Amino acid sequence: YHPPRNVLLALVGEVGELAELFQWRSEVSRGLPEFSASDKTRVGEELSDVLIYLIDLAEQCHIDLPSAVLDKMAKNAAQVPSGEGQGTLGEVQRLPRV
Repeated sequence: YHPPRNVLLALVGEVGELAELFQWRSEVSRGLPEFSASDKTRVGEELSDVLIYLIDLAEQCHIDLPSAVLDKMAKNAAQVPSGEGQGTLGEVQRLPRV
């Protein structure tokens, strides 16, 4: 068990490790075709670490993360003119609840 502050700092560290994989590269295309298989694996590992710490932090703060995401996406959708956003609220609503 680690207190929320420590989990947050660990999360920031993992985001830094993820950022290092993109550092000093030119623009990166969707799907990461510029990355080697090994680098893509590392991206997946770092994204997993970020998600693990994020879920842990949300739980410790008593935040229902899936609901918070849906609420935030609805709020953002109301602020963006129709057709300008990427993805849809429906796509997020189809995500499995944990």
